[in-house]
Amino acid sequence: MQLSSLLQRFNEPETLKMAKLGRELRAQGIDVIDLSLGEPDFDTPEHIKQAAIKAVEDNWSHYTPVAGYADLREAVCTKLKRDNNLDYKPENIVVSTGAKQSLANTILALVDKGEEVIIPTPYWVTYSELVKLAEGKVVEIRTSPEAGFKISPAQLEAAITPKTKAFLFSSPCNPSGTVYSKDELQALAEVFRKHPGIAIISDEIYEYINFVGQHESIAQFDDLKNRIIIVNGLSKGFAMTGWRLGYIAADPSIAKATEKIQGQFTSGTNSITQRAAITALTGDLEPSKKMTEEFTARRKKTLELVKTIPGLKCFEPQGAFYIFPDVTYYYGKSDGTNVINNSNDLCMYLLNTAHVSSVMGDAFGEPNCVRFSFANGMQNIEKAWARIKDALAKLK
Repeated sequence: MQLSSLLQRFNEPETLKMAKLGRELRAQGIDVIDLSLGEPDFDTPEHIKQAAIKAVEDNWSHYTPVAGYADLREAVCTKLKRDNNLDYKPENIVVSTGAKQSLANTILALVDKGEEVIIPTPYWVTYSELVKLAEGKVVEIRTSPEAGFKISPAQLEAAITPKTKAFLFSSPCNPSGTVYSKDELQALAEVFRKHPGIAIISDEIYEYINFVGQHESIAQFDDLKNRIIIVNGLSKGFAMTGWRLGYIAADPSIAKATEKIQGQFTSGTNSITQRAAITALTGDLEPSKKMTEEFTARRKKTLELVKTIPGLKCFEPQGAFYIFPDVTYYYGKSDGTNVINNSNDLCMYLLNTAHVSSVMGDAFGEPNCVRFSFANGMQNIEKAWARIKDALAKLK
């Protein structure tokens, strides 16, 4: 059977691939510590679970509106006003089965064949593949640890061409942990003001996991707001990865376009999740704050442990729950059996030798780095980095 050429346009996410390899080793009885997946290791807060239980008991069991229940869309607006001082109406909101679907809907609604989407590196693995899926062209802006993994206005200006359709970024960033300040966003906004045809897709899924202060959204600049698409969801800030709920806030024309696309793919999001989401978005944020406090402690411990390992150059993340060190010190080295030529080799070496899973930097558009998560218990973090240190010491 001849399969569609569509499958050749994009790759399997390396994050999922590494998690799968880790599971295969565990099935063989090997103790693998997972530092690869981007998932909080916390349970969903009790008040949110109780809201879902009540929704089941109240028989919220039928098809839902494609864009989401009206009161959930209103709850998203309430959250955006409370946390970000942004004014939106339910007509601006479309709820999807995870922020990944929100991103897919948005890109498919915006990008035509051959149009360019500017993405700063490093970026979440799915960004580039969604653009390829839409037959668009990815234009990378390379950043560096020395620049805090942030782009400058001059870099942005230089990347824009007549074919530029959109700019896609995240703050806090997966995988680097970069967080853009208000002043830095303002400087980028000045560039966008000169190019009114460019849509700005702002992935804010890690909003609550911020170690440097108040989250700043680029949508705060009112004159740009009608071409900004905020993407957010429940998975990271509320420990609700398996519940699968994301949303966008956008101009009604863009919202309607994504709703049209979603209507032919999945229709409306899970009814029970939607009812629980209202409680998550409008209820007590204390569990989310405590989770971020724990991530703060884990970040501190992880950075302390990394500093004891020769050759790792590590940017201190300002948000999210990853470190993304430069590992090129180990390229060309060998333990006598394995030769490390690139980040993929290093990740496979750590998986098979140290039994610690990570994700190669190539997947994020940055081949000099490797992503390690600290969304794991403190004991596992300490054990994992002891194993990594021992394994790297064998490379000469």
